Amino acid sequence: MQIAPQPTSEAVKALLDRAGEAKMLIGGEWTGAEGGRTIDSIDPATGNVISTVPDASAADVDAAVAAAAKAQPLWAETTPAARAAILWKIADLIESNIDELSELESLDQGKPLYVARWAEIPGAISQFRFFAGQAMAIEGKTITPSITYQPEGKEVQAWTYREAVGVVAAIVPWNSPIVLTAMKLAPAFAAGCAVVLKPAEDTSLSALRLAEIIEEAGLPAGVLNVVTGRGAECGSALAAHPGVDKVAFTGSTQTGRAILDASKGNLKRVSLELGGKSPVIVMGDADLDLAIPGAANAIFFNAGQVCVAGSRAYVHSSVYDRVVEGLAQYAGGMSMGHGLDPATQMGPLVSAKQAERVGGFIEGASKQGASIVAGGQRTGPAGTFISPTVVADVAADMDIVREEVFGPVLALQKFDEVEEVVAAANDSIYGLAAGIWTESLSNAHRLSRRIKAGTVWINSHSMYDPSLPIGGMKQSGYGRDSGIEALNNYLETKTVCAVL
Repeated sequence: MQIAPQPTSEAVKALLDRAGEAKMLIGGEWTGAEGGRTIDSIDPATGNVISTVPDASAADVDAAVAAAAKAQPLWAETTPAARAAILWKIADLIESNIDELSELESLDQGKPLYVARWAEIPGAISQFRFFAGQAMAIEGKTITPSITYQPEGKEVQAWTYREAVGVVAAIVPWNSPIVLTAMKLAPAFAAGCAVVLKPAEDTSLSALRLAEIIEEAGLPAGVLNVVTGRGAECGSALAAHPGVDKVAFTGSTQTGRAILDASKGNLKRVSLELGGKSPVIVMGDADLDLAIPGAANAIFFNAGQVCVAGSRAYVHSSVYDRVVEGLAQYAGGMSMGHGLDPATQMGPLVSAKQAERVGGFIEGASKQGASIVAGGQRTGPAGTFISPTVVADVAADMDIVREEVFGPVLALQKFDEVEEVVAAANDSIYGLAAGIWTESLSNAHRLSRRIKAGTVWINSHSMYDPSLPIGGMKQSGYGRDSGIEALNNYLETKTVCAVL
């Protein structure tokens, strides 16, 4: 396992050379936190400090919200075509800096370079281009009311406007920083909102670099502000701030509940994309040459640190043994290493704390009688690598089946009847996503309708496009990212009724 390859991008090398100088963006000015407080940014593969970022206080949040509130009205009055042009230029600049951003994302978060380079950064580019188009398609409608008490000789006309909600707090997690940030920023900017962005404290470097790119694209000062800091202070202050009109959050269900509580003060709008425990269903008629690697990638992609990860698999008893064997072989053949190593197929978890948590689920399942048929080891100089893990013969009441592990751990159960697997798949507090592997058109349609999840993939998993809404049911949250529906998160409807 090669642990510490060096970045090739001159910009990333320069960033590492000036470690400790990262600043946050408030009102068009790059600044440190009040009192000069900082947070170490750590390479999760090695445990080495690669930079520091400001540790923002409530006072820093106040300044960022004030800057956004000042900039937002003028931005909302900017023509849709002008907003669209800036969004498109942001996409172009991300594309021209894609190699640098990919290395930075890999170094800061741990993900394999190819994941950042060929999936996540292109995904961010697509978000800005898609919503550049949507900026020019915001429209109200005329309504013909049936009001009968208007003055004689007059008529009633009515119509609606779609207006920007105002100042948005965008709070994003550490697992896929740039693309998840783009999923908040692009529709908010298209709608005419100003944003205060809080990236995760573990992975703030790519957000700060993205902010530089957005400045270069010509976004007016104050329309984007970035505060880096800890969730307990910076994030809480932002979620509760009376000057924030809406919170857009992606992260854990537990934190989502806290954000809802914080939002009550001024009844701010909230959209939440929260945790998941996505089922993968392998029917007896599935093409196993596709289903086995598909189910493996559904959980091992980005070391399982994906909200829609297919972390519990239900496999028909007629093919169960073949699927378990195939998944174990696939897991055993994966190459682990530093994200910057081109040979790496799976990198580390984001922190030793997260790896310890994931290891606890594996150990608990083993003690409860499940079979660890592949992986389960915790390795690496910082203790952040968890080998791809396949856990067979689990019971429905085990923590590894009930809780969001957020690591490269797949729990398998067998089933015989369709009713049985539908009940098992829906037996969860979560409802974010699901995958179905079958060659039967009837199975595909019937199961996709009956599974309680915001997204259902058939003979695939984690297929994303900016036109496709993504979000959850039950305790996986509400509201949608991506797609036209995402724009609605950032718009209010105003009704005008006139007697003429």
